[in-house]
Amino acid sequence: MSSSQPFIPSSPFSSSAGHLRKSKFTFRHLSQLALSSTACPLRVIAHIDLDAFYAQCEGVRLGIAEDQPLAVQQWQGLIAINYPARKFGLSRFIDISEAKKLCPSIILQHVATWREGDAKWAYHEDAFAHIATHKVSLDPYRLESRRILATIKDVLPAAPVQRVEKASVDEVFLDLSAQIHSILLERYPEISGPAPYDDPTEALPRPPTTALNWNTDALVDLDNDETEDDDPDWDDIAMLVGSEIVRSVRAAIRERLKYTCSAGIARNKMIAKLGSAHKKPNQQTIVRNRAVQQFMGSFKFTKIRNLGGKLGEDVVSKFGTEEVKGLLDVSLPQLKSKLGDDTGSWVYEIIRGEDSSEVNSRTQIKSMLSAKSFRPTINSHDQAVKWLRIFVADIFSRLVEEGVLENKRRPRTINLHHRQGGQMRSRQAPIPSGRPLDENVLFEIAKNLLGQIIVDGRAWPCANLQLSVGGFEEGLTGNRGIGSFLVRGDEAKAMKRDIEDHALDQGEMRAEKRPKSEHGAIQRFLSRQGTSHGDSDEDIDSAHSDIPSIPSDVPSIAQPAHSDIFTCTICPESMPISRKEEHKDWHFAKSIAAADNSNVSDQASTAQEARLKTTSATKRPGASNYNQKKMAKGQSRLAFG
Repeated sequence: MSSSQPFIPSSPFSSSAGHLRKSKFTFRHLSQLALSSTACPLRVIAHIDLDAFYAQCEGVRLGIAEDQPLAVQQWQGLIAINYPARKFGLSRFIDISEAKKLCPSIILQHVATWREGDAKWAYHEDAFAHIATHKVSLDPYRLESRRILATIKDVLPAAPVQRVEKASVDEVFLDLSAQIHSILLERYPEISGPAPYDDPTEALPRPPTTALNWNTDALVDLDNDETEDDDPDWDDIAMLVGSEIVRSVRAAIRERLKYTCSAGIARNKMIAKLGSAHKKPNQQTIVRNRAVQQFMGSFKFTKIRNLGGKLGEDVVSKFGTEEVKGLLDVSLPQLKSKLGDDTGSWVYEIIRGEDSSEVNSRTQIKSMLSAKSFRPTINSHDQAVKWLRIFVADIFSRLVEEGVLENKRRPRTINLHHRQGGQMRSRQAPIPSGRPLDENVLFEIAKNLLGQIIVDGRAWPCANLQLSVGGFEEGLTGNRGIGSFLVRGDEAKAMKRDIEDHALDQGEMRAEKRPKSEHGAIQRFLSRQGTSHGDSDEDIDSAHSDIPSIPSDVPSIAQPAHSDIFTCTICPESMPISRKEEHKDWHFAKSIAAADNSNVSDQASTAQEARLKTTSATKRPGASNYNQKKMAKGQSRLAFG
C-alpha cells in the first residue's frame, strides 16, 4: 500500500533532486573559528613583515625616491639595504668601500647615536669615525614601529575580536579567525543558523561558489593530489576573506605612513611567517590548506623557527639531509629514537606544517636593554660611569614612552652585565617602588651595581657593559597622595566642631540606650584622668536604679574670666571649655566608684560573719581534738562549711 502523501525530505539540506553536497567542515568547526581556537581547521593567521624596515625608515625620513639605492650604516658595516640597492649585489656582509664600488649612487645613512655627554640621541655625520665615544641608538625605528602597530590596530576591529602580536620591531602576527567568522555569517546566511537537529557535528553545506578571485595575491601551488578544478570549501573561503583584510591593512600602512610590507596568510603562525618571505617586496602570499605539503617541501628545515642552530645541526648530522622533503620519509619512531620522544614528535609535526601556537595579543615590552662593546676597551671607573649615564638616558627615554611618568608601567628590577676578558659578571637590584622613577634613581642604582663588580676585583679592562631593566608591572592609577586627605585652616576648624557636636549627640544616645553601668568600665574611665580627656564611650546613665544620684559634694565647674578656659574648684585643674562636661563626669564616676567599693567591703564582712556562725553550729563531736592535732610537714588544713 503506497502513501497518498508526497515524500518530504527530513534533512534541511536535501532537495527533491537529491542531497546537496556537504562540506568536510562542521558547525562545530565554525563555532571554533569564532573563538580563535588553535584546533580549528578553518583558522586563518597572517604575518606582516616590513620590507627592509630600517632602510625604509631612513628613506621616509629623508624624503628620497623609492627607487634610490640606500643602505643603513653602523660604523664600517651595513645593517639594512633597500631593494633597489640589492639589485647591485649588495648584502649586509660587505663593508662601506665595497658597497660604493658596486653601487656608486648609493646613499649611506649612519644610524642615530648617543654621543658621550649628550642627553639625547641624534644623527651625527661623523658618527662612523667615533666608535669609542658614540653608542648606537635604534630609537627612531622603535618609534616608527609603534606608529605602524597603532595603524594596524586602528584598521582591525576592537578587542577581543582583534588579536595582534608584535613579534619584533618589523613584524606582526594577526589572528583573523574571529573577524572572518563574523564576515562569513554576514555573507552566507545559510550557515548563520543553528546546526540541524542541534548536532554540532553536522556538516556545513558547501559554499555556493565554484570560483574565487584572489586578486593580485601570490598563490602557492596545490599539493600533487589536489587540482584547481575542485570546488572550494569553507577553508578556501576563509583564506580569501583573510586576504582581503590583510590587503586593507597593508594599504592603510602604505597610505598613512608610506611604508610597504609583505604578508603571508595560512592556517598557523609557522606557515604564515614562511609565506611572508616567499614573495617580496610589497606582496602577500596565500598558503591554502591544500597547498601546505607542496609549500613546505621547497624549504630547508633549518629555515623553520626553532629548527636552526644546534637542533638543526643535530638533525642534519643524524639523518643526512637539510631538506624538508628529505625528512618527510623518516618515520615517527625513527625520529623519536634519535631525537627523543618530545623533540622527535615536534619535528615530525612541524615539517608537515602543524603548529598550534597562539597569537599572543600582549604586545607590551617585557624588558629594555642598553649596551656597548668597547673597542678599544675602557680601563677606569670614570669611563664606565659616563657610559652608564648614557645607558640610563637611553632606557629612561623608552620608559617615558611606556608611560612611566603617568605610572602606567614601571620596571621592578635593574641588571648590570660586565665583561672583562672572557668572564661575564652580573649584578641585580630592585627598583624602589615607593617613589617616582626618574633618571637619577636609575643612575644611582647602576653606579652602585658597578661598584659591587669593581670591589670583586679584575674589572679592567672592560670589553662590554650592558644595563637592562625588566619585571614590568602595571602601575596604579587614580591614587591620592596623603596631602589630599589633610584639611587646613577654616575647613579644619569647621570639621573639628562637627566632630565634637557628633560626639555629644552620640553620648546622649548611648546614655538613653545603656541598661546599666559596669564597674570595670568606670575604673577604665577613671584611669584615663590625668592623661587624656578625649571622646569617651563610657558614659554614665544616672537614671539607673543601681547608681545613686549626683551627691551634693561633687563640685561644680567654675568659669574663669577667659571665656575658653574653665577651672575645677576641687582639683583644681584648668581645661578647655570643650572638656568641661567630661571632667564633671569624671568626678561623678569617682564618687560612684567610692560608693561601690564601700558596698563591696560591707558585703564581704557580712559574708564572713555568716560563715563563722555556720561553722560553730555544725561542729561534730571530737572535732576539737582533730583541729588540735599537729599537722605534718607539707600538710595544710582544709576549711569546710
